[in-house]
Amino acid sequence: MQNRVLYVLLALVAGVLVVRASVFTVSEGQLAIKSIGGEIVDANLQPGLHFRIPLVHEVRWFDRRILTQLYPAERFLTREQEQLNVDFYVKWRIANLRRFYETTGGTEDVANARLGETIKDSIKSVVTQRTLQQVITADRGEFTGAMMKNARPAAEALGVELIDVRITKIDLPQQVRDSVYDRMRATFKAQAAKLRAEGVETAQRLRAEANKQQTEILADASRQAAQIRGQGDAAASEVYAKSYSKNPEFYAFYRSMQSYHDSLGTAGDLLVIGPDSEYFKYFKGPQAGTSSPARR
Repeated sequence: MQNRVLYVLLALVAGVLVVRASVFTVSEGQLAIKSIGGEIVDANLQPGLHFRIPLVHEVRWFDRRILTQLYPAERFLTREQEQLNVDFYVKWRIANLRRFYETTGGTEDVANARLGETIKDSIKSVVTQRTLQQVITADRGEFTGAMMKNARPAAEALGVELIDVRITKIDLPQQVRDSVYDRMRATFKAQAAKLRAEGVETAQRLRAEANKQQTEILADASRQAAQIRGQGDAAASEVYAKSYSKNPEFYAFYRSMQSYHDSLGTAGDLLVIGPDSEYFKYFKGPQAGTSSPARR
């Protein structure tokens, strides 16, 4: 009786072990393949509960999520043969599990290594077509797009989807950094000198044009002033002529007063002239023009 109970218990334990070995699960974040002797039987196992034949079917699980791999700095040469150290990282995920398993043996390290070589070749093809300044100042989106375009076919051949490739740092080797910076400083200095010379030339040209315009404006103003002054003098002479023609005696008197003022107006002036001279005729009286000369 006791032996029968023991056999039943052993049978139950064996049954549980067989059932447990025959059932496996695939979660939402996993991919799985079922194989026999390394040959894939099913590579399209959806998340959920699945069955296998114990000791016959082998099951391997893989990460469905996006994986990120950082790579150490690699040295590349630009179009002018300048050395650059470039750090980068890659984001990828398994897109074709069967192909991934067949090309990499299902090992992420192998996939990362092959992807790294592919990305290095892509970076090399992009960098060698550009100068150092173009690489440093290039738009990162354009740079990444060119690398992705070159690397995507190779990634698909591995059964993975290339999500993103990013350059984290671009640096110059220490032995060439100083020479490159010196050359850049010399280039910028030459550009500054050229711009400064062009500025001086422009300033001189503008100053010469301004001086020319000033001379022309002043000459034109002087000509107009002389013309206006001449017209004013002519008008004044005409008015004087009309006025004096109406009373010649007053005109003669006025001119004599001006002459007296100009000749005798300064202290110390000495004028030798006869008292009965015609010059002093208006000193004799208001009717000097018609009366006899008066004595002093």
